[in-house]
Amino acid sequence: MRPLAEGSETALPGTAPVPPPPPSSRAGTRALFLLWVLVVLLGAALLVVGLFGTGPLATDRLDLPAGLRPIDLDSPLLPEIGSVLVGTAYVWALAARTGGRPAVFSLLTAVVGALVLWADRDLMRNGAAVMLCVVSAVLAIVATVPAVKLWQAVREVVVAVAVAALGGLATVGLHPTIDVVRFEYVTFGLSLAASFGVVYRLGAGLHGLGKRGIVTVVFGGVVLVLSLVYAELLRRYGTPFLVEWLFDAVRWLRAELGASPRPIVALLGIPALVWGTHMRARRRQGWWVCAFGVGATAPIAQALTDLGMTRQESATALGYALVVGLVLGALLIRLDLALTGQRGRGGRRAEEAAAIRPEPARFEPLL
Repeated sequence: MRPLAEGSETALPGTAPVPPPPPSSRAGTRALFLLWVLVVLLGAALLVVGLFGTGPLATDRLDLPAGLRPIDLDSPLLPEIGSVLVGTAYVWALAARTGGRPAVFSLLTAVVGALVLWADRDLMRNGAAVMLCVVSAVLAIVATVPAVKLWQAVREVVVAVAVAALGGLATVGLHPTIDVVRFEYVTFGLSLAASFGVVYRLGAGLHGLGKRGIVTVVFGGVVLVLSLVYAELLRRYGTPFLVEWLFDAVRWLRAELGASPRPIVALLGIPALVWGTHMRARRRQGWWVCAFGVGATAPIAQALTDLGMTRQESATALGYALVVGLVLGALLIRLDLALTGQRGRGGRRAEEAAAIRPEPARFEPLL
């Protein structure tokens, strides 16, 4: 005999009907969301006031390069408290989005953050900064939703960039004493591993890839490895002529354009977010493409830790990388539709109308 589905209003003769599960309180959920928004806004306000009160972005905890001076703050605790608030809210959002226990993890984050500020130890601050940078990079990926049209994919990129940028402010607000290169490699590696761990569940495991998904992931992995390995080999073993030529090109870009975009953001991270969110509206393999979006979100969350660049130069470099990445992402979408979609304007509209793969809303759990 086939069992009844849970919540069914009918029952077999002589048995009591199974009552449906009680509906969740919309008022409570809305109040919780408003509280989360208020915590994020308060943390962001404290970070902006504390970090950008006067002078260039700097702290009195680091050996600063020539030309940089510490910020004159009324209270140096302002950005630190803002970082703890943003970190707590981000952990809540990431746990809620990925099907975890947001109350437990966010409370633990708040307690650890308070201990870090109370102990005032560089090792603890550095560990907290690494955690906050990684959480920001991964949350920026899972905070996106599928994009049926190109302009919607651009919107999702803006959302991811905004989440990662605020996480970058919170990372700097902890005043970590770090080796920039080591910090970037550690946080990028952890962000990539965490992103693929989440996507492994969201994308139905490796068997959900399919042939096209495997090709896409392999290609993205090759681009990622070549970008990282080539840059490191060039930095360590490159010929003086080639290294000097590249440095001259970077200096020229900074002098003429105000900044030089980071290649991994422009060539991998942003295009992966554009194409991945567009693909997610059609195929679950899009999650695997989105995982490479940490090529953009992690560097954005790291950007302000490099005191060798002013905040204006960091913002300009991000703007250039964003433009280049959006163009490349649009080209990838057009190529994908040309190979798999229907031709002509009517065919494109029919393809968009058929892109109805369901996914939870932005503020609902994915799992």
